[in-house]
Amino acid sequence: MSVKEKLQEFKSNIPDSVTLVAVSKTKPAEMIQDAYQSGHLDYGENKAQEMQAKAKELPKDIRWHFIGHLQRNKVKYIAPHVHLIHSVDSLRLLREINKRAGNEERVIDVLLQVYIAKEESKYGLDEEEVIEIMESDDFKSFENVKVIGLMGMATNTDNMETVRREFKSLKTFFDKIKQQYDFSILSMGMTNDYEIAVEEGSTMLRVGSAIFGARS
Repeated sequence: MSVKEKLQEFKSNIPDSVTLVAVSKTKPAEMIQDAYQSGHLDYGENKAQEMQAKAKELPKDIRWHFIGHLQRNKVKYIAPHVHLIHSVDSLRLLREINKRAGNEERVIDVLLQVYIAKEESKYGLDEEEVIEIMESDDFKSFENVKVIGLMGMATNTDNMETVRREFKSLKTFFDKIKQQYDFSILSMGMTNDYEIAVEEGSTMLRVGSAIFGARS
């Protein structure tokens, strides 16, 4: 099956209310161009300079999602191009995004990454830290960055009950605070657990290998 066909098939299996971010990291621009021809606009990258290079080469209406761990010194590369940053895990990073977005005279939308997994390798904030950031005077003074939701990554395990429990806990937290902070996006679910994520209320999936094939 072509990338276009895989995209269409995948999208036919998820609700219209769920946005699919096609994870295009490590994939060549031509492959993204193919997918773009089918009308798909949302693509995910996890390396700042790779996103920058692709954004310069590919159509301007593509919506670039930054989905990897983002270092503060890399924000400048993506600030002109990024549609949504999924992986914000500190006030210091928010401050840098606000500054770089200001330089570009734009507002950058971001998600706060919440730590829900049982793994040391995952980044993120706990629930109290999310509230602390949202309530901080610092954050309230930022004019060029807007938090529009939460992102979480479940434990990488075959035990789908663990995965379901983690997604459920994030959805519960999201529901508790979404009206207060005007959150609209809950990004959870990847190639191996997206079905559970959708069942548990995800509004955005990050899926690569099911669309572009296994990582090269």
